[in-house]
Amino acid sequence: MIEYVTNLLSKIPLLHFNILLLLGVALFGGLVGGRLFQKLKIPQVVGYIIIGIIIGESGLKIIDHNAIIAFRPFNYFALGLIGFMVGGELRKESFQKYGKNFLYILCCEGMVPFLLVSFFVGIIGTALFGAKPFVWGLALLLGAISSATDPATTTSVLKEYKTKGPLTTNILGIVALDDGLALLLFAIASSIAGALIGRGGEGLLSAIIHPLYEIGGAIALGAISGVGLNRLLRKYGEKDRILVFSLGTVLFVTGLSLTLHVSMLLAAMTLGVVVVNRRPHKSKEVFNLVEAFTPPIFLLFFVLVGARLHFSQITLSVLILIFVYLIFGLLGKMVGARVGALLSRAPQTVVKYLPFSLFSQAGIAIGLSILAAQHFQGELGHTLIVVITATTFVTQLIGPAMTKYAVTKAKEVGLNITEEDIIKESRAKDVMDANPPVVYENMQLRNIIKIFSEHDNLYYPVVDRQGKLCGAVTVEGIKHTLLETDIEGLILANDLMESVVATVLPNTHVSEVKELFNRYAIEYLPVVDSSDRLKGFIERKMLDKYVSTRMIELQRHLDTLA
Repeated sequence: MIEYVTNLLSKIPLLHFNILLLLGVALFGGLVGGRLFQKLKIPQVVGYIIIGIIIGESGLKIIDHNAIIAFRPFNYFALGLIGFMVGGELRKESFQKYGKNFLYILCCEGMVPFLLVSFFVGIIGTALFGAKPFVWGLALLLGAISSATDPATTTSVLKEYKTKGPLTTNILGIVALDDGLALLLFAIASSIAGALIGRGGEGLLSAIIHPLYEIGGAIALGAISGVGLNRLLRKYGEKDRILVFSLGTVLFVTGLSLTLHVSMLLAAMTLGVVVVNRRPHKSKEVFNLVEAFTPPIFLLFFVLVGARLHFSQITLSVLILIFVYLIFGLLGKMVGARVGALLSRAPQTVVKYLPFSLFSQAGIAIGLSILAAQHFQGELGHTLIVVITATTFVTQLIGPAMTKYAVTKAKEVGLNITEEDIIKESRAKDVMDANPPVVYENMQLRNIIKIFSEHDNLYYPVVDRQGKLCGAVTVEGIKHTLLETDIEGLILANDLMESVVATVLPNTHVSEVKELFNRYAIEYLPVVDSSDRLKGFIERKMLDKYVSTRMIELQRHLDTLA
């Protein structure tokens, strides 16, 4: 029997079985890690990455090198979705309002770390390795990579904490654009590095033309695809078709950008920018549908980011370079962001806290390091890979925490919420009238009319002397009785009240309250305790007023931040 089972299992396609199993392990492991870190007040994305490290190449090796290669198309898809969602935040109103900020900050926060890292890695590398040609080539390549910021991790934190305001807008604008600057600097650095180590670089003109092709081609691809998607959205309005067309276009742009060797992330961002600005009303539904689809995709992406990090063969000399890269890379980001914000006269919250929001490096940093290692075999490529792998681990741990610190200090946490979010987070006790006008069960009509005249409510709960709910009296239900004044002394609340269709507890979520209103087509709900004693009363108009008031308060707070 055992031999039969063994033979049967041996016939199962091992790769497909492993990939499905690993997806399950990564998904559930990442979810547990994310929730654990969230309870510790640490961004969930850190938990995802740590779980990835544990089960990846630096840990248990459950996800090995072959599995990471097999997952590569999935990573591309996740990066495409991230780019598309980031592009969806870049509305023309933001560019009109913050365009000057974006330009100044982008140039400063990209160029300052490039210059600092290149100079100090070159000086200290020469002291460590001697005057070898590869040292300054390595310095320039590391300097170029240090200018990039990881949009995936940064936007994940902003999304988790529902941030909105000037700082959030500037963060999104910078992380969406500085990868383009990093590509340009990297191409130039690659050409110079090739010349330094005697590989006969392609020349300065080629070094400039190549990144221009990558950036320009990506923008053209994203723009054309965005126009095509908008035409499809104009013809079809069903949610399932909108989701399929949107995801299909993201996949198309991602795949074609890889084929054409243009910037995949920039192409996907451009697609999002075109969609959100050409069809601003329809795009809200598009991005809501895609956003609802993305949580497991993003979770798996960050688990895989952690899984592919490895820290073998770190010598003392390389460790010193790692330290130098981290110190001057982060210092350059902070100084550059602050100088750019001051030059552009950005809001004070941007000047003070943007320098803490741009630490994360993952996707493009690792991608560029792999590209450099393939192009520069030997000591240069090997050292570059080790430095970027180690520093990515550090920046992915501290970056989310620092971004959270920045948006919290800027008081932008919890401002990017919709009416649905308010309904989900609120409870019946937040909405109810805790002291509603009540009618007692033996109260006469003349006294009931007196209560009506003193309040503008349309519905009144009826209680007994112990405060237990008996029913409800409505204005509509007794208006014909008001004419029968000759028998008003004979009519009691018991005769007028109607039975209550449903009640809720004080801690009942407002989403359930709204669902009961709609299910029974009623306009009021009594709030009672476990003993059926009246604790409050909710009318539908009170619920609508509560939500509208909260939205107005949030908008006023945003106006003060701007």
